Amino acid sequence: MATKTRLEELYQKTVRPKLQKELGLANIMQTPKVTKVVLNIGVKEAVEDSRILQKVSDKLAAITGQLPVKTKARKSIAGFKIREGMPLGVMVTLRGKKMYEFLDKLINIALPNVRDFRGVKTKFDRGGNYNLGIKEWTIFPEADDATGEKVFGLNVTIGTTATTDAHAFALLKNFNMPFRTSDK
Repeated sequence: MATKTRLEELYQKTVRPKLQKELGLANIMQTPKVTKVVLNIGVKEAVEDSRILQKVSDKLAAITGQLPVKTKARKSIAGFKIREGMPLGVMVTLRGKKMYEFLDKLINIALPNVRDFRGVKTKFDRGGNYNLGIKEWTIFPEADDATGEKVFGLNVTIGTTATTDAHAFALLKNFNMPFRTSDK
């Protein structure tokens, strides 16, 4: 049997029963859970130099432990010198053990490393999913950027089975996601 990650064990033993009581759910199977985490990096510099995309891909692979796929332009835009099918970014979808490992690293190591960190926004997408923009990938320990290369930001999407934003908020709050106390 595969070993569970720290966050996955926390979910099974503590968070799930607590959420069932908190949300007033009749069955423990109704409790929301995280299904996937998608990380996306758009690289506009890839239009001029395709080698940059490979460096970004290697960095994202180091952060997540999984090989990313290249995202391509859906249509041509002459003003931006973009052609249909041209690679413009990289993305990776994490599920299972790697997802829990990444979430644990994000919540407990990376986000506290952000300078002047006051918490993440409490806004959800009305479908129970959470989007988080990270300005610099250097907050992750694997992305040590002593080489002086350009630093990119990334978008993190956390997909849940929650039907409402309140349920998704309760789930992530129980995972100790550092939300802002007041959104001003």
